[in-house]
Amino acid sequence: MVLRTACPSIEEGFVNYSKGNCVVPPVGELLFKTPPGEVHIKSGYIRGDDYYVIKIASGFYDQAFNLSSNNGLMLLFSQKTGELLTILLDEGYLTNIRTGIAGAIAAKYLAPGTVNCIGILGTGTQARLQLSFLRSIMPCSNVLAFGRNYRNLLHFQEDMQKEGFNVQITQVMEKLTAICNLIVTTTPSTLPILFAKNIKPGTHITAIGADTSDKQELDVSIFSVADIVVVDSVAQCVERGNTAHAVRKKIIRAENLVELGQIISGESVGRTNDTQITIADLTGLAIQDLQIAKKINEACLA
Repeated sequence: MVLRTACPSIEEGFVNYSKGNCVVPPVGELLFKTPPGEVHIKSGYIRGDDYYVIKIASGFYDQAFNLSSNNGLMLLFSQKTGELLTILLDEGYLTNIRTGIAGAIAAKYLAPGTVNCIGILGTGTQARLQLSFLRSIMPCSNVLAFGRNYRNLLHFQEDMQKEGFNVQITQVMEKLTAICNLIVTTTPSTLPILFAKNIKPGTHITAIGADTSDKQELDVSIFSVADIVVVDSVAQCVERGNTAHAVRKKIIRAENLVELGQIISGESVGRTNDTQITIADLTGLAIQDLQIAKKINEACLA
């Protein structure tokens, strides 16, 4: 229940970040080849707040030990004394939750007024959480899921139908883009899987999976047809994720990007009609980790 009510806190974090009220160093990163894996180290604080956070999160998606692909922990410190207050050994759970919440926030402000069918790319934990949190901000329960592994698609369909969603599955991307006007990408792909030629007017895309410089789910061509490109952090997204690829190829310029916190606060305008193509490219901010760690800490002390 605490996590289900964390959305306003995460929104507040985005707004503080975009207003320049936060200190967030560049992401620390360790990349591994054998087996392929990644470790992200994120830290930050809001000026005048009581806390700061250091978060370590890892993803090893091809390990041979039948363990969860995600792991990690969050450390919450006093901003006044430097004292370590709380160790949250969440094994990546809170990172997954705050990412799911961020996807719902992006859809809240950028999705078209009526969503007929939600397209989900991927079948893992984040795909499930994105749907779960989207339910809190829109009534649509129709889902079309795309994945390369058919067995995983079937498991995803079965599990999410138990959660009350009407889930169809496909391995043909063109079918998904023709039907869905809200698309969420949740894969760790390093090659584009979604292209401009398939995106119809009125579509909103929330891109979640690409959070390093080598990952890419959206082909750069999509940025050339988008009316609005929203990122969680301009500084971070010109270096990491889908937007970074488009910036490097000069499809879009950094000064044309809008931060999600600016949309939430009303400083910038989001979607204005149901024919616009909008993108939210989210690479994950330490301020999200701070806000969710604070919620857990406060609940434990209550």
